[in-house]
Amino acid sequence: MFKGNSFVRFSIALALVLVNIYLLSRVSFIFQPLVTMITVITVPMMLSVFFYYLLRPLVGYLEKLKYLNRTLSILLIYVVAIMLGVAFIVGLWPSLREQLVNLVENAPNLLNALSLQLKDLEQNGAIQALFPNDSTPLSQVTEYVNKGFTFVTNYVSGFISLISSFAIILFTFPIILFYMLKQDKLFGRKLVKIAPKRFQKDSREVVLEIDQALSGFIVGRVLVNLALGVLMYIGFLLIGLPYALLLTVVAVILNFIPFIGAIVSSIPIVIMGLVVSPSVAIWSLVIILVSQQIQDNLVAPYVFGKKLDIHPLTTIILVLGAGDLGGIIGILVIIPVYMIVKILLVRIYQMFFKEKWQNA
Repeated sequence: MFKGNSFVRFSIALALVLVNIYLLSRVSFIFQPLVTMITVITVPMMLSVFFYYLLRPLVGYLEKLKYLNRTLSILLIYVVAIMLGVAFIVGLWPSLREQLVNLVENAPNLLNALSLQLKDLEQNGAIQALFPNDSTPLSQVTEYVNKGFTFVTNYVSGFISLISSFAIILFTFPIILFYMLKQDKLFGRKLVKIAPKRFQKDSREVVLEIDQALSGFIVGRVLVNLALGVLMYIGFLLIGLPYALLLTVVAVILNFIPFIGAIVSSIPIVIMGLVVSPSVAIWSLVIILVSQQIQDNLVAPYVFGKKLDIHPLTTIILVLGAGDLGGIIGILVIIPVYMIVKILLVRIYQMFFKEKWQNA
């Protein structure tokens, strides 16, 4: 009936899809348990995938050694990880905890010092020349910082509940990770087998390309952020920035968030520098900018090569859109998801459309 009119067939198919979406939305309560389950396992799965790509090369190396099979290699890594965790708790955590507690307890004094520095800056002739109509935004900085300190103080008091939730994640994700490392690439082979026989070669290549892209991105991001952390920490120690270790750790963690993380992590560092003096604040900003330039122009190209070929504008659009739709989880996963979708679309274009469109 509609053989000759592809537009009518497409319209009918689209209408049926929309009707199905509407009907499913009316019975959404049926899918609530599934949504809850997905929400619960999202973070453990993300951690498992992250550490899977970090540890997989090490497991492969250990497996090649004499007297070690894959299971023993994984267990050996777990033992070493536990030992490193204990070393962190004994060696590094007391220092971090002391700085965090001291920061919270010393917040009123820091705010007073910041207010004095801002008042001095407001009376500065250069600042008044830039803002001649008594409209200097510096007076609002103390208010925002005060709100920020209040926010941190309130949530530090609820740290116990966070630890309990985190304990559940720490209990589940090592189990998932163990089976992912043990059954290496099994999921990819299953996907290839599902594809029709004539597409299995292409499917195998796509799975391999996605696997290499994710591995390169995750391992590269860790190396790049660690290099950034070392550069920043050395710089902060040289200028005598208070809470240098704590601020560096926070900056390294936040830099896993594309684009936004670098900006957000810079704000508390510059503010802490301003508490000491305007010159320390300026030097803090200089250290951040220099470290990020070294990261972006020297370390990142060496680590990633041309594997991460994503335009900065594309990254900004993706991050903003993902943040609006999926919050912090969406921001963290959007770049890997974009890489996967891009690989799939390029291969689909090459397989089904490229030759037809070029010969049209």
